[in-house]
Amino acid sequence: MEGYRVLEKDTVEAAERLLGWELVRRTERGVIRIRITETEAYKGGDDPASHASRGVTARNRLMFGDVGYLYVYLIYGMHHCMNIVAHEPGEIGAVLLRGGIALEGIDRIRRNRPGVSDRLLLNGPGKLAQGLGIDLSWNGYRLLEPGALAGDGLRLEPGQAVGTVRRTPRIGITKGKELPWRFVLEPSESR
Repeated sequence: MEGYRVLEKDTVEAAERLLGWELVRRTERGVIRIRITETEAYKGGDDPASHASRGVTARNRLMFGDVGYLYVYLIYGMHHCMNIVAHEPGEIGAVLLRGGIALEGIDRIRRNRPGVSDRLLLNGPGKLAQGLGIDLSWNGYRLLEPGALAGDGLRLEPGQAVGTVRRTPRIGITKGKELPWRFVLEPSESR
């Protein structure tokens, strides 16, 4: 499956390659489809900002396992962050999904994020998870299974990074912030 190939790369390469891919969420009210526009890579023990830097714990164990699983955690006691486990075989890592744009189901996203302007619906990791209705119950969810959209489900689908990819240092962290492992997909300007 194509998804496995993009995720079985060095975590930094996977973070860049995931730009333009789509997350499709089926809910009882309909489908939400978003294009991934911002990611950050978090690797194993040599990455001081990674949850995996101090070894395996109950919280981070997914980063040490097979690719294609959602790794969801809570920050500041209120915001869920959604990562996709991605790394070379035998390595450790996950890609934080930092932002996206709505392609389908904007009304459902608005219901999940009431009172927020469309411009700010999905422009941060907590906002993205909330817009898709992702919480801790999704931790360990397999994104690449053929039946991932059965019932209330979520699936990662191939897409294209149309526009300019900007690589920057990661943000919102105190350690390893100099590493240029954040990727942002900026749309092409229309002429």
